[in-house]
Amino acid sequence: GAVMRPGPLEELFPDLSREEWRKAGFAFGEVDKESIYLLPNGKRKLRIPPPPPQHNKGNEVVSVSAMARYMQQQAEDAGAYILTETSATQLIVEDGQVKGVRSGDKGRDREGGELGNFEPGTDISARATVLAEGCWGHLTGAAIREFGLGKGREPQVWELGVKEVWKVTKPLDRVIHTLAGWPLKISAKYGQIGGSWIYPMKDEKTGADLVSIGFVLDMDYADATSSAHDFLQQFKTHPMVRDILEGGERVSWGAKAIPAGGYWAMPRLSMPGAVLTGDSGGMVNLAALKGVHYAIKSGVLAAESIYASLKKDSADFSSYEDKVEESVIGRDLYEQRNTRQPFQKGLIRGGPLVNLMIATKGRFPGGRWKIHRNDAKPMFIGKTKNGYPKPDGKYIFDKLSSVFISGNATRDDAPNHIRVQTNVPRELAETWTWMCPAGVYEIPDDAPESGDVDVIVNYTNCVQCGAITAKGGRLTTPEGGDGPLYRNT
Repeated sequence: GAVMRPGPLEELFPDLSREEWRKAGFAFGEVDKESIYLLPNGKRKLRIPPPPPQHNKGNEVVSVSAMARYMQQQAEDAGAYILTETSATQLIVEDGQVKGVRSGDKGRDREGGELGNFEPGTDISARATVLAEGCWGHLTGAAIREFGLGKGREPQVWELGVKEVWKVTKPLDRVIHTLAGWPLKISAKYGQIGGSWIYPMKDEKTGADLVSIGFVLDMDYADATSSAHDFLQQFKTHPMVRDILEGGERVSWGAKAIPAGGYWAMPRLSMPGAVLTGDSGGMVNLAALKGVHYAIKSGVLAAESIYASLKKDSADFSSYEDKVEESVIGRDLYEQRNTRQPFQKGLIRGGPLVNLMIATKGRFPGGRWKIHRNDAKPMFIGKTKNGYPKPDGKYIFDKLSSVFISGNATRDDAPNHIRVQTNVPRELAETWTWMCPAGVYEIPDDAPESGDVDVIVNYTNCVQCGAITAKGGRLTTPEGGDGPLYRNT
């Protein structure tokens, strides 16, 4: 679920009313009431006025996966061919220009050998290629390196969001967010910054009352035992949350990394023959907790720019960058251009600076603030893990049962698509183990308590959230069709 600003979708489908969105099953109503809380501890809540960027009245609660299915149908009805269950594993670059993509092989075993159902990948040629992979996908990373798109920019940094969708016994009448505070340790030593959301939704088929509940954790933390999945489970023990979920049933789960660097971390968005859109281009406004409408808007702007260039028989799509800069995307992100960086000093020191920046729309303190990479943060093995509740399989859930409910369809004998070193310092191994919401990384029981340890990579658990990119690894594309099958997240 997401609370989306409606403008770009209204522009994309001008003849479609918001009521028709709801009848189509991907939207659930205009936000009328909202509440934002600080949680001092696991029992209390303090309601605060919504910070200006986070006013949601008038926005629309949507299911991103249901909206994507609706948009797929509209595209196909308009003549597009959607190649599902197909991964794009390589950019085809000739004479410094992107000429298309190469799709991945299917039917290889763990060692890369050909199985009986082997199908080789195919070169797909295109006059224009749009990379809309989400959080810095495999081809986006390759394009940024190949064409130097990150030169002169700040490094991208990330947050990790984990969500559950619950079928509930009574409808929720408002959008709820919490900021910082419990269950996080907000001192600079621990560096835990994040928050939560609870949104009302509906089942697109049955109309049953649902809520989307999730927790977002900044990936710049220092305690290796920090875990967005387990923070979500801990958050659910708060009385405010229990009142909403009690008597309900978890029906979905998902996880996704979020680009959080903001304006200065956005790479150049065009290269000869191709462009980056949405999360691939770092288009997320963390101060407002918004990005879905930017993804839609950037897709529209990319289409307009590509169309104009191809009419001139040109593969120069740089006009797209100007369009983004002049649009609501560029304006919003420029105003919030330095609101992410102060948090790298910790919430207590950085919070007041962020508030000043928001109040002055970035004018004070001004300038360009530096960002350090998430994987440059020294890690220690702390005691955050001691606060996580034990799973009971009914209200508190472990990672493996969550992967199962995501509909993960990865073959057990598929090739490994995760690129990490498998003998690393204990602190890094613990970081990966706790960080991963899908339980991909595991430390053997007989591993030493300090020094370098082996890491077991259970890559078939992977839900491709992308978090490993933030902490020293790299995610490539799995076989087409592998991974989670999100239905109502």
